[in-house]
Formats: sequence, structure tokens, C-alpha cells
Amino acid sequence: MNCYSVPYNRSVMWEIVPENLIAAMQRAGMNQSQLASAVGVKQPSIGRLISGETKTTRALDQIAAVLGTSAAYLKGQTDDPQRAASEPMPLAAVAVPNADMVEIAEFNLAYGLGGTYIHDAPVQQVLRPFSRAWVRQFTQSPIEQLFWATSSGTSMMPAILDSDILLIDTGQQTPRMWDHVWAIEMHGLGMIKALRPGKEGAMRILSLNPDYPEEVAYDGEMNVIGRVVAIVRKI
Repeated sequence: MNCYSVPYNRSVMWEIVPENLIAAMQRAGMNQSQLASAVGVKQPSIGRLISGETKTTRALDQIAAVLGTSAAYLKGQTDDPQRAASEPMPLAAVAVPNADMVEIAEFNLAYGLGGTYIHDAPVQQVLRPFSRAWVRQFTQSPIEQLFWATSSGTSMMPAILDSDILLIDTGQQTPRMWDHVWAIEMHGLGMIKALRPGKEGAMRILSLNPDYPEEVAYDGEMNVIGRVVAIVRKI
């Protein structure tokens, strides 16, 4: 998995609330040096934001992504520090050096948003390090029940794009909340879909892109692999 830097928007300067920045750093278990290294700035720059000496930064979105919070929280526009699971995060934000790290398996397996055969080739696994605090924003399941996979196709646009990287929690396999997105297998096809209960025990398999028709699965036809709990996007 390659990491890509998030480009700054040089035309926009945002004011950060120091108390919110400090709280977000504490939640992420990061100090000034670690945050500066992850964002790509010098440590004194972070120190000046914390002290209030500097109130604006062009790196707001990247700081928020690294800390696993929202830009709105850092700006004081909301009291909720949580970043929504459906809000894509820059890929560079998930590999935080020197923080409390965990290793999550990444498979060279593409889950088709419309459907991709997942048994045609050997699956290779690589363990990738991630910040534990970042992962815990999205799930409390054991780390060994999590894995990364890549999406393929356009049927779940605009929420999920082709080549987005998905964190899948295999500890969640029973659809209860119908706004969630799931990794499933049906007739040998791996898919990323929304699920809804149908008539007579059937399960409706839905795409978010209206150009793709609904499918229906009956008993034994579909296997839930896990829930998509986070989306990471290359910028």
C-alpha cells in the first residue's frame, strides 16, 4: 500500500481552536513531534498552533485526517470529535510513525462494487501498521478480525469510488442497521453492497448508484464477510 501526501490548499487558511487540537492529539495518542512528522511540517509549527501563537494553517485537513477527527471539530464548529466512517480519509493519514501501532492484514483482493470473482487467483497477505487510536474510532472488534481490501467498479458511487481502500470488520456479520455497507460473497462473486430485508426471508442487495439494478438473495445464496467500517482514498 503506497502512501500519498495530501496537497495543501494554498488559497485557504483555517483557524484552529487550540483546546480542540490538544484534545484530538490526546485521543490519538500523539505528541507534537509525531503529529508534525505525519503531517510533514516542523514540530515548532504544531507547537505554535497548540499555544495559540499561530491560529491558522493550510494543513488543516491533513491534521484532522492524521488525528482521526474532522476539520469542523478543530475549527470549533462542532463539539463532536468523531470523524464519520463514511468520510474518506487521505491514505497518508493512516500510517502514523511512532504512535501506538497495530498490524492489520491487507489482501491483494479487489471487491467488485458490482461483483468480482474472488476465488480465481491466490490471495497474498501483507501486514500493515496503523495507529490503534485511528482504528478504534471505527470498530472495537479484535484487530485479527479486520482486513483491508480494494474496491473495484462504480456501483456504490458516490460513497465508494473505484480503487478506494476499505477497512472490513469480519466481527460484524449480521445486518441490523440498514445504512451500513457490507462485504458479501454471492455465487463466487465478492461485492460491496447495501443490504435490506426482503419478503419471505430474502435479502435485497442494493447499489447506491441508481444505474445498477437491485438483486435479491435467498437462504444460502449469500455470505456476509463483514461490514465496511472505514474508507480510505488516495488523493
